[in-house]
Amino acid sequence: MARRKAACELLVNDYTRKGYVDGLALRLPTICVRPGKPNRAASSFVSAIIREPLQGETTICPVSESLRLWISSPATVIHNLSLAATLPAPGEASSINLPGISVTVGEMLETLRQAGGQAARNRVTHQRDEGVEKIVASWPGRIDNQRALALGFVADKRFDDIIERFRQDDMEGRS
Repeated sequence: MARRKAACELLVNDYTRKGYVDGLALRLPTICVRPGKPNRAASSFVSAIIREPLQGETTICPVSESLRLWISSPATVIHNLSLAATLPAPGEASSINLPGISVTVGEMLETLRQAGGQAARNRVTHQRDEGVEKIVASWPGRIDNQRALALGFVADKRFDDIIERFRQDDMEGRS
């Protein structure tokens, strides 16, 4: 998958540079808290360790609590994708890392405890999956936001805001 993404990004950059297209390749942070159900993606646990416990379900955390992640909420990513469609041609550098926030899995779980109580936190059990951890640990846990922010893209402010947004907009069974 990474090779395909890199090849597509190179094509967008090259074709934009040559003037064939007005292109912009966006690199997205891991999206959290994604609504729906867990899937087989290595990143699926990032949303699951928040989404499932808040909805009364148990889930497994397959990585160390010290693992650092680069994340953004679905609403912020949607906003930034919409903004990207309105930007003028970027010129030579037509790849942009969309802004996000950097958190450890442990910080996420502590924020879950604060938002949903100890019962929610207790619904997350740890079962290391070396394959998942190896993949996710290879992703950047922190990225410089300056260029993207200067272009008008936005970042979530705090992880607890991301959880609250999920609870308001996407949580199943909300009233």
